[in-house]
Amino acid sequence: MNASLNTPSVTEEAQKQPMKLNCEHHAECMKIIQSILDDEATDAEKDHFRDNMEKCIPCIEAYRLEKCIKDSLSIKLEKKPCPKNILDTIILKINS
Repeated sequence: MNASLNTPSVTEEAQKQPMKLNCEHHAECMKIIQSILDDEATDAEKDHFRDNMEKCIPCIEAYRLEKCIKDSLSIKLEKKPCPKNILDTIILKINS
């Protein structure tokens, strides 16, 4: 799963299970969500998140919100390269 994929869908088996309304490990899930959206998540993190997404409403909502924000920012922000003279000045100061 990477940032370019749509929000994962809930499998039929997961639809039979009751959905969690509260996430008992929200901070950890948010770190994994950020890793996934930044394409930095390990396969184990992706698998854990897929399993959790099938039964945790707060994680589903957080993923959708974070993905929406990231997509919106990438559309709105213009990427400009750093001018060479500024880059040279920074490198000079770092190396001295």
